This record gives sequence, structure tokens and C-alpha cells, in this order.
Amino acid sequence: MGRTSNVFARIEPEVKVQAEAVLNRLGIPMSNAVDMFLRQVVIHRGIPFEVKLAADKPLFVGELSKDELDREIAKGFKDIENGNVYSAEEVSEEMKRLYKL
Repeated sequence: MGRTSNVFARIEPEVKVQAEAVLNRLGIPMSNAVDMFLRQVVIHRGIPFEVKLAADKPLFVGELSKDELDREIAKGFKDIENGNVYSAEEVSEEMKRLYKL
């Protein structure tokens, strides 16, 4: 390999931990994964995956109208009534299982 150059990036700690867990299982060091991504940017002459906003869906609660917010809250209550719920412990365990944390 020829000369190298450093790249510094700020990443949310939890995203870094989760990404490292996946990459460790693949046997790929983080620096190699970043290199692979940047090479794909060069090959594709852009981001090597689709980047878009979901059509017709607000991204934040603050973007919902009062009627839309009321409908979303009603859906949540209906899920609770139907027993479609998970405890915090179940969610935490599933995250640990998925991301080998």
C-alpha cells in the first residue's frame, strides 16, 4: 500500500459501538471499512447507496399537524390495547443480541 492520509470524523458513540460490533464479526477494521466506503464513492461518483427523505412522511413530531399527531397517538393506544408492546428489558436484550453488545 502506498502513502496514506488521515480522515477524522465525529460519530455518535452508540453508532460507533454498533458499527464496530458488526465490523468485528466481519473481521474488518474500522479504517478498512471507511476506505471501502470512500472507494465506492469514487467508483460510483457519489454516495454508493440511495439517500432520500421518506415521501409524504414528516421526519419529526414537530412537523405533524394536530390531526396527524392525534392519529399517531391513537395508533399507539390501539397497539397497547392489542398487547403489541415490549418492555424496556426486551428491547434492550434484542438490541444486545442484534448488535452483540
